[in-house]
Amino acid sequence: MAIPTVDFWFEFASTYSYPTAIRIAPLARAAGVAVRWRPFMLGPIFKAQGWTTSPFNLYPAKGRNMWRDLERICLDLGLPFLRPELFPQNALQAARVAVVALAESWGEDYCRAIYRSEFGEGRNLEEEGTIAGVLQKLGQDAKAVLQRARSDGVKSQLRAQTEEAQRLDIFGSPTFVTSDGELFWGNDRLEAALKWATR
Repeated sequence: MAIPTVDFWFEFASTYSYPTAIRIAPLARAAGVAVRWRPFMLGPIFKAQGWTTSPFNLYPAKGRNMWRDLERICLDLGLPFLRPELFPQNALQAARVAVVALAESWGEDYCRAIYRSEFGEGRNLEEEGTIAGVLQKLGQDAKAVLQRARSDGVKSQLRAQTEEAQRLDIFGSPTFVTSDGELFWGNDRLEAALKWATR
């Protein structure tokens, strides 16, 4: 019998994807569900809707509530939280590195470490030193990995995944898609997605 699967679509600029990235592996393991981590870029999706920035910036009251909500969630989970000065951040380079990393055994650790760096330590992902520091802590050759992330193949793969996200009508991050095509959006829908996957 095939193991049920869930695709975890995420964008590193997404605030609510931080707690999801920390929570998803143990919850999926307990539910007997395999998770495929699928990095993509929200920028083209927002642009298609006429947005030039995050809706949390476009609607200030919503943004203020989101930051307080994320602070409460992190407190409940015992996660460090430090709001970055720049939001949203251009996470293109971090996502390209994720494509490289997720093809190897350290990919999920990298993704969690990037989220902790951004929203747990308030670091700027647009600075190459931030990503290099994460890679070094994971025992990787930062220079070599960053070079691989700049390859045409990696760029094409991330572009293709973003286009696939658009075809699936994904409009935010985190999003979970089960093998039968059900789409669940938001950190608070993770458990529902895992439950659906095992139906």
